[in-house]
Amino acid sequence: MKRVIGIGNALVDIVTCIDNDKILTKLDLPKGSMNIVDTKKAQLVKDTTRRFSPSFSAGGSAANTIHGLGSLGVEAGFIGCIGDDDTGVYFDKGMKKVNVETFLRKCDTPTGACSSLVSPDSERTMATHLGAAVQVGPEDVIEERFNNYDILYLEGYLIPNRELMEKACEIAKGCNMEIAIDMASYNVVEENIEFFDELIQKYVNIVFANEEEAKAYTGKDAEDAIIDISSKVDIAIVKTGKKGSLVKRGEEFIRFGSMDVDCIDTTGAGDLFASGFLYGYVNDYDMEKCGLCGTLLAGNVIQVMGAKMDSERWLSIKDGIAEIENM
Repeated sequence: MKRVIGIGNALVDIVTCIDNDKILTKLDLPKGSMNIVDTKKAQLVKDTTRRFSPSFSAGGSAANTIHGLGSLGVEAGFIGCIGDDDTGVYFDKGMKKVNVETFLRKCDTPTGACSSLVSPDSERTMATHLGAAVQVGPEDVIEERFNNYDILYLEGYLIPNRELMEKACEIAKGCNMEIAIDMASYNVVEENIEFFDELIQKYVNIVFANEEEAKAYTGKDAEDAIIDISSKVDIAIVKTGKKGSLVKRGEEFIRFGSMDVDCIDTTGAGDLFASGFLYGYVNDYDMEKCGLCGTLLAGNVIQVMGAKMDSERWLSIKDGIAEIENM
């Protein structure tokens, strides 16, 4: 089985169900987007949503994916930066609980947090105060940390840190690793499209994107976008929400439906789809089984609040994966 190490923003997720989208307008947060906010704006979000009951969990896009892989028994690691505080300890313990090897540099800045505001239709809008997470940098990318891993997983939220991304990709390729990246958010893609394209064409093997991110990158709808993306990488995945997902590798093209379940919160759906897909990939499953594993995890996480699932649900997921493996 191949081993996966991720680099990303080490955050604590704060998930809050809101009762109407006027709150998003008041906060100047475009629905469905991810927004980097300063301390003042983070406090405003907290104050405005105080009357609701939030839930807390260790999070961050790449961290969610790596946590999912660890929960499935994949040897996985995570590189990030946390504050020297109780929240940072909470994050570290959450990763280690599923046997993820952590490389977390501590700094004086408080551990970052991501507020996910979940609308009545289950769409989530994120306001992220990066805190210590933003301090992950090139100095945290050490070749020795990559030596025991086969795949590097990157979150697109790191793309503004050009030096970090380039160094990580260069070292990974020097270690004969494959590189997978999730595009993260359509507005992140729009703001960094030239560097995204440069990085993808030069280094990346696997791209995960939702349909909005794929359109921001290519200017095309999902089915045409995946053709463009797959011409630059080995495997392209475009997630299309309730409609399912598309996977293309070379001439192979597969369309997957979504699970017919009651959606409570879409937070983590894309991250856990990547966990499932990569689980299949590191176990040498074919593309159909990889996509089915991704669909299974995404379909389960949207049935709970936040991006973390309890042990009982993970046991059910493992049974589902065993059925897929034996197809």
